[in-house]
Amino acid sequence: MNVIVVGMGRMGVSLARKLDRQGYNVCAIDQDPERLESLGESFGGSTVEGVGFDRAVLEAAGIDRASAVVACTSSDETNIVVARISRQTYRVPRVIARLYEISNAETYRRLGIQSISTTDWGVRRVCELLTFNELDDVVELGSGDVRLVRADVPALLEGSPVRELTVVGEISIVAVSHDNETFVPTQGTVLDHGDIIYAAVASSAAGKFRTMLGLAE
Repeated sequence: MNVIVVGMGRMGVSLARKLDRQGYNVCAIDQDPERLESLGESFGGSTVEGVGFDRAVLEAAGIDRASAVVACTSSDETNIVVARISRQTYRVPRVIARLYEISNAETYRRLGIQSISTTDWGVRRVCELLTFNELDDVVELGSGDVRLVRADVPALLEGSPVRELTVVGEISIVAVSHDNETFVPTQGTVLDHGDIIYAAVASSAAGKFRTMLGLAE
């Protein structure tokens, strides 16, 4: 997995080092060369000096092939700009932004941006999100026998119609988010790169749905 970490404060440095040790291909971005140097000689990833929301800087960091971008500067404004550019312009599958003001978290979530507040921000939490298997419970319905779940469309299903994820009486795709717009799909709706699906899934069919998405048990 190729991961770009923007902002080499204490958290950014710790995160970049840990991801590097875990075998990720990490590129660290910061406009301060001394902060980049603080990664140390043991850091096996790459570095790019510059402003994290500069598209030339992001492209030099390899954002066109990035699996994830983590924006963890000390500025909410910078982190959100980095996150939105990464998600909307370059369609990076997983984007995480550190936020000091968390009141707009749900807005960013609808844009496909995972936001983390300063109260729960940490290297371990970010690593959990990066390795998350792309299936997220939204709510249990009624007695809990049916769950509404959110999932990123995996590469293996890009170009496939919704009907391929439908099992009568067990799994129904109730909404699709595409290019920041959410709509109720038809069985013929074709899933695209970066789409997010919302599915009503019988609890007994959860394993089946994960298998259909190509997720490991």
